[in-house]
Amino acid sequence: MDALSQRRLVEAARDGAPVRGLTHGYYKYPARFSPVFAKAAISAFTKPGDLVLDPHVGGGTTLVEAIASGREAVGVDISSLAEFITNVKCTVFSEAELETLERWGSRVATSVDIHKPSTPLSDYEQLGYYKHLNHRSRWRMRKAIEQSLAHAIKLGTPRLESFGRCVVLRSAQWALDGRSKRATIEDFRRTLTETAEDMVQGARDLRASVRLHGRQQAITVLRRSAIGIDEEQTLTDMRAPRLVVTSPPYPGVHVLYHRWQVDGRKEAPLPFMIANKLDGAGLSYYTMGDRKYPGLKTYFDNIKGSMSSVAALADEQTIIVQMVAFSSPDWQLPRYLEAMEEAGLTEFRLPILKGEADGRLWRSVPGRRWYSAQRGTTPGSQEVVLFHRKAVTRPSAASLAASDRVAR
Repeated sequence: MDALSQRRLVEAARDGAPVRGLTHGYYKYPARFSPVFAKAAISAFTKPGDLVLDPHVGGGTTLVEAIASGREAVGVDISSLAEFITNVKCTVFSEAELETLERWGSRVATSVDIHKPSTPLSDYEQLGYYKHLNHRSRWRMRKAIEQSLAHAIKLGTPRLESFGRCVVLRSAQWALDGRSKRATIEDFRRTLTETAEDMVQGARDLRASVRLHGRQQAITVLRRSAIGIDEEQTLTDMRAPRLVVTSPPYPGVHVLYHRWQVDGRKEAPLPFMIANKLDGAGLSYYTMGDRKYPGLKTYFDNIKGSMSSVAALADEQTIIVQMVAFSSPDWQLPRYLEAMEEAGLTEFRLPILKGEADGRLWRSVPGRRWYSAQRGTTPGSQEVVLFHRKAVTRPSAASLAASDRVAR
């Protein structure tokens, strides 16, 4: 990379603007990856038609930017909620579908009427997905969610229904997750309308970006652990990725990927119900290990396993870019880099950063959900961008001597 390309990448990494554009506003996924940086990395390291892989796809930021730039994209995540969100955000709707969604969005608020009955999602209720919605202070919001979901289901096709569910998901997240003041039903109705309008516009923008590059590139989203993806036939049948760009779970940093926090610290599995997905896993399932486990052994075993699989899919041209934060970077960063070496990856640094601290690309976290401004600057409020390539396996002296004897 020339100096200008490096500077652009550094500036994009340190961009603190709110997440916006295309379909990125469909859901506030915890610890969201920066679309500005994802786009810059894709532009710097790939060409149209290349394959981009994100083995910890989360909210789908990498895949959205990849297809908007004319690249083929593959995302992997262990969470069914991440799979749902990524698929909706990456769906390129036809003009007829967008017009249908536009009409639906203009009417969705009218489906919410507290004086009319709603249909409870009994199966989900029995499984505990209504947790913290059964309180007498929330029956109105519960009914509003049920009614708006019923309206989404009436859209008829799986693609359209998923979009409608995502509108309800984003609106309910706004109304319930991490709020200090309860939202009114009128607020919820207004948010449904505004969210639907914004999401349709985002879908139009994505469609326009994709069409700029001619034929739409393939998109693949797999719900599974990244460990072992090198044995997944869907991926082994593809060419090696030109770029792997991802933001894996952060070691030792508490992030709720699978729950909303209602009334402070009351954790609710409601987002899975709205998305029509199932979840029965605990926090450590999504963060690759209990953050209180001695030495974070489970986490480092898992990150080594997932990146070993990435290395097996890669070739000598593949660039691996990761954005990571640490609760205790003094010992966790060296251990993380050690895990990457054990996975078969070799770190490289941007020459333009030679005069900075450790020569790596650090950035301040622009207000993530797990970061409290009241605590001031903490180790977890800084992220580092790590660059790796697949390690070159050099033949040993013995094998070279044996080859020489055979040649003679």
